[in-house]
Amino acid sequence: MSGEAQEDQAERKMRFLFALRSKGVTDARTLNAMEAIDRGRFVRGLFANRAYEDMPLPIACGQTISQPSIVGLMTQALQVRARDTVLEIGTGSGYQAAVLSQLARRVYTVDRHRRLVRESEALFAELSIPNIVPIAGDGSRGLPDQAPFDRIIVTAAAEDPPGPLLAQLKIGGIMVLPVGQSDTVQRLIRVERLEQGFDYEELRPVRFVPLVEGMASD
Repeated sequence: MSGEAQEDQAERKMRFLFALRSKGVTDARTLNAMEAIDRGRFVRGLFANRAYEDMPLPIACGQTISQPSIVGLMTQALQVRARDTVLEIGTGSGYQAAVLSQLARRVYTVDRHRRLVRESEALFAELSIPNIVPIAGDGSRGLPDQAPFDRIIVTAAAEDPPGPLLAQLKIGGIMVLPVGQSDTVQRLIRVERLEQGFDYEELRPVRFVPLVEGMASD
């Protein structure tokens, strides 16, 4: 890479991190993880040149890669610790899982689109990220065989937090997810499992693709 290209890349990365901070992503571990993972590797085709803008972009299978500030805010709210096992519902491009991989001991990520799981798995191997386990499956059911989880993140919106996912959260565990109908503005919420029941906190309005049960046909 030429000196000029390196300067361009450094400048782009600086602007990227400044945009995250300006939207409320202030946790140092989250910012370091997002600096370590190049979003450009997760955006292909026509939109590759927009990878460093704070906007959602289309990916395969009619899905989207979330805007970086939302990835940052969800990651920050999850408060992942170094020994945590995290479940992600909705692999998509693999970007959110890759960011989480910098913070957690292990990340299980589930998607109903087999193609997205295959492509993400290949990219994780290219990037030498060994602690992500991509699985093709019905995310609304979680992963009961691997439960309970320290942290759960859902990158698709359900009308209410899915019961199977709440059940797979450890006592003291945290889940971050969007809730609401897919044709209206949804709310990003943080759920903490207590000894008795759950504590819910609303974070901000968001817009995500709907959480769909079952496997896709692709």
